[in-house]
Amino acid sequence: MSKLLIPALALGLALPLFAAATPAAAQSCEDLWYQRNEIYKAQGYCFRTQRGISAFGNAGCQYDNVEDVPLSATQRRVVADIQRAERTSRCPR
Repeated sequence: MSKLLIPALALGLALPLFAAATPAAAQSCEDLWYQRNEIYKAQGYCFRTQRGISAFGNAGCQYDNVEDVPLSATQRRVVADIQRAERTSRCPR
């Protein structure tokens, strides 16, 4: 899935596109990680790991705890789907 699609996913606008795109399980662990964290970044998450900070930065972040990030029901479903694909693919945590 193209990284250009990610902002639309973060807004909950492209859920059908996510389902119609390459099956999540066929995506690389790196792609899945990026897609999931792009949603969190768009909603103001403050990354703690060097990987997250390097990829997204923390400018304008508002939430230190991922549980506090305000996600829509659609965004939560997309994140859950991505996490399921990460587990299925045995991606590192």
